Amino acid sequence: MNYVIGPSLFILLSISIYLKVKSQPDLEQSLGLLKQSISPQNKWYIISLFILMLLNWGIEARKWQILVSSVQKVSLFTAAKAVLSGLSLSLFIPNGIGEYFGRIIYMNEGNRLRSIALTIAGSMSQLIVTLIAGLCGLLYLKNNVWAGAGQLQGLSVFWVNSIISMIFMGCLLLVLIYFRLSWLTALVEKIPFVYKYRYLIQNLEAFHWKELTRILSLSVSRFVVFTVQYLILLHIFNVQVSPVNAASTTSVLFLVLAVLPTIPVADLGIRGEAGIQLFGLLSSNTLGIIATSAGIWLVNIIIPAMAGSLFILSIKIFRNR
Repeated sequence: MNYVIGPSLFILLSISIYLKVKSQPDLEQSLGLLKQSISPQNKWYIISLFILMLLNWGIEARKWQILVSSVQKVSLFTAAKAVLSGLSLSLFIPNGIGEYFGRIIYMNEGNRLRSIALTIAGSMSQLIVTLIAGLCGLLYLKNNVWAGAGQLQGLSVFWVNSIISMIFMGCLLLVLIYFRLSWLTALVEKIPFVYKYRYLIQNLEAFHWKELTRILSLSVSRFVVFTVQYLILLHIFNVQVSPVNAASTTSVLFLVLAVLPTIPVADLGIRGEAGIQLFGLLSSNTLGIIATSAGIWLVNIIIPAMAGSLFILSIKIFRNR
């Protein structure tokens, strides 16, 4: 089974990635613009884009390595393989379920289920950063860019204010839960039917606010990398937007994508449409906006997922006789 599962998953993922990518809307148009962007004057921008991609997933690997250290010590390379394998599997399973499965297969038997709660804590930290950054972006755009507009792409000012209020309440709740994980875990363990399975979450009790802040700072670093990548591609495709407006709109775009329960490999159309709706308020370069979304999708998701599918070739689900 160990020698069959890995290659079988690799073949399945390879075929699925090819079919999914081929079926994406506006793909040929976007690829045409991407090919045109490969020119001598853009060489260093493109190189920096791929360096940032490595940095992005390197930060995520380091974050996961720190999170699971209380359960099992793993090397940074193993953490990187786990993260990319999880990304590869999450392409076809919504809401991050595939991500958890892809990561736990690199843990020793007996530690796999315990690592899930720790992985969820890492996802929570990234969601907190995305929500806070998106909230700040919304406030800035509403007061400085969208000011005086009675309607925003069909949304009234009342609804924009309502959305901002809901996001603020969500941010506040998530931050309180995140920094009180140890207290919350101890409380949940007292529930009779949960007590039997307390070993699955008890490692969360060991996290002090300093460790949680460290994880949160890594999540902030990842978000900064995302934003810089978007700014680079907007520049390459000649989408004329000021850096502050572009960064604010990008943070709102990530907020929208974070709250939509999509499958990453199938959401190029959603990314492109969301990008047009938001950046279209600032620029009329629709093709450039679509190409930017496609470039981010290919560089940050599809290429790393292909690497993750290669790592899956060597996995061994069963390690004990």
